[in-house]
Amino acid sequence: MKKKIWLVTGAGKGFGLEIVKTVLAAGDKVIATVRNDAAGLQAALGNPADLLVVNLDVTNEIEVQQGVSEGLAKFAQIDVLVNNAGFGIVGAIEEASAEEVRRQYDTNVFGVLNLVRAVLPGMRERKAGQIINISSLFGYGALAGWALYGSTKYAVEGLSEGLALELAPFNIKVTALAPGLFRTQFLNSQSYSLTKQSIADYQPTVVGQMKAVPEALHGNQPGDPAKLAQVILELANTENPPLHLPVGLDSLQTYRTNRDKTSQEIEAWASKFTPTEI
Repeated sequence: MKKKIWLVTGAGKGFGLEIVKTVLAAGDKVIATVRNDAAGLQAALGNPADLLVVNLDVTNEIEVQQGVSEGLAKFAQIDVLVNNAGFGIVGAIEEASAEEVRRQYDTNVFGVLNLVRAVLPGMRERKAGQIINISSLFGYGALAGWALYGSTKYAVEGLSEGLALELAPFNIKVTALAPGLFRTQFLNSQSYSLTKQSIADYQPTVVGQMKAVPEALHGNQPGDPAKLAQVILELANTENPPLHLPVGLDSLQTYRTNRDKTSQEIEAWASKFTPTEI
């Protein structure tokens, strides 16, 4: 099997780090991105020849272009892009400031687009490649307190669908992979943010409850991140990968529950209003 060259964002911890380790163990080459201390991660992983770690903030398009160019200079091409970098904000949508919303979207949505724009020219030229966008079970159904974060994952799902259509003529595959709850640092207090504003009316609601959940749940999530990394490796070696892929029973159940709920609601109201066609 031909070895691949990967670019993985958010590689310093969590899913990103597990993916990098798994891919290297399989004999592939990796361009791993971190926001700072690239040399530290390179050394921590044993300075393998098949690894290049670059400092890259996905929200900075210039840094993205420079990081991709550095990777191409070393490995010549990129076969698999994994858009993994992201974080969550917990709080009611009303509580989130414009600055907090922009920061959430800058990383989780515009960061994805920055990487896609940077790697696609080479993939289109070769008429080959694969993009794996890390979504979330929250991209299948809104949850009070996590709705802002979830909306970014809805955007990732939609962007992935559009990319799949547009890139099909170039034989470039796209998957939106939606993990459930996994034992990463995502729920660590240093990895997510609470909205700075707290509105008293929300405190007795689910929103207030959700603000206490991350720390309580941290470390007790059902998913094993090493196993998710193995799924991603298998996905990259699948001839016709799926466009949507929930990973974890909780993610699959969230998809099924919200699919059925949406279908029932639409069908129940489909014929109740005045026809709008001529």
